[in-house]
Amino acid sequence: MSKRDYYEVLGVERGADQKDIKKAYRRLAQKFHPDRNPDDGSAAEKFREVSEAYEVLSDSEKRAAYDQFGHAGVDEQAGGGGGGFGGAGAGGFSDIFGDVFGDIFGGGGGRRHPNAPARGSDLRYNLELDLEDAVAGTSVDIRVPRHVECERCDGNGAEPGSSKDTCPTCNGIGQVRMQQGFFAVQQTCPTCHGSGQHIKVPCHKCNGEGRVRETRTLSVKIPAGVDTGDRIRLNGEGEAGINGGPPGDLYVQAAIKPHPIFQRDGRHLQCEVPINFVDAALGGELEVPTLDGRVKLKIPPETQTGKVFRLKGKGIKPVRGGPPGDLLCKVVIETPVKLSEEQKELLRKFQDSLGGSSGHHHSPKKSNFFDGVKKFFEDMKP
Repeated sequence: MSKRDYYEVLGVERGADQKDIKKAYRRLAQKFHPDRNPDDGSAAEKFREVSEAYEVLSDSEKRAAYDQFGHAGVDEQAGGGGGGFGGAGAGGFSDIFGDVFGDIFGGGGGRRHPNAPARGSDLRYNLELDLEDAVAGTSVDIRVPRHVECERCDGNGAEPGSSKDTCPTCNGIGQVRMQQGFFAVQQTCPTCHGSGQHIKVPCHKCNGEGRVRETRTLSVKIPAGVDTGDRIRLNGEGEAGINGGPPGDLYVQAAIKPHPIFQRDGRHLQCEVPINFVDAALGGELEVPTLDGRVKLKIPPETQTGKVFRLKGKGIKPVRGGPPGDLLCKVVIETPVKLSEEQKELLRKFQDSLGGSSGHHHSPKKSNFFDGVKKFFEDMKP
């Protein structure tokens, strides 16, 4: 049976670039992969055909031979023999295998060359702040442990005067491949641990890693208004890169400590203000704390516990801009304790003046509550 044109198999033009070829292959490979079509025998054949086409068109030399001589130019390289798809070249089946499973199962977009520059990892530092410092802004010195480039070997990993050779186990690929029939498995090379290179004499300072661990002190400027969960990024202060790659970033994540007086709710502050029942009944004026100092709070007569007073603009100015929030003061009426006999007698006389325990006129909430209780039990009667 004559083979179909490889460009037709992938659905691309003859002048398509490698990006379009790879994109077309991935789409078709995912569509016809046997694992996704376990009961469709034709899907496996189509997957083999698509993989064979990609094997040739993804390799510049094979593609040139195919463009000039057709299938006859690549039959020995891409034929259906057992070794035809096991090569270690850029278009080999093992690379295709990795690309497909990387896309299907979230492994990323292909394998990075082991000696290519790689960006260092980002780091996170959890910073606890007092509420006052978070609201006003401050500068804080922090000590961050991280990996930095080894100065002795300049990140090379080899002792000065020594050199690196291509790893004899993986031939510089960084991975070894085991293939059984249709499936292939790739593993990190046990000799070079994925670097693709063999160090004859490792650097005495970093033991061949190219990086060393150190703790550095950094000054972090905390902007006014930060809240728990806000992050400050310090560019280039993360882990050192690999093979000359750029360093990662450091993220300082803020966490506001509990405050003895205030609770924060976004740009607003909340606090409880205890008052005695005389001030609640007759009214008065109290001093309440704010982050800017003390202010006067006027308590009107007959104030009930739980009443909330709003002090405009006494909250927090958000870090991302906008007007400051408010301070919400919740009144909590405090019952007097450790009364003398004389004080207790005065309270009894005061209670009598209200009409005793039945003085509903002076306690409307109490009256409404017990009226509701009475109606509840009356409704329960048969």
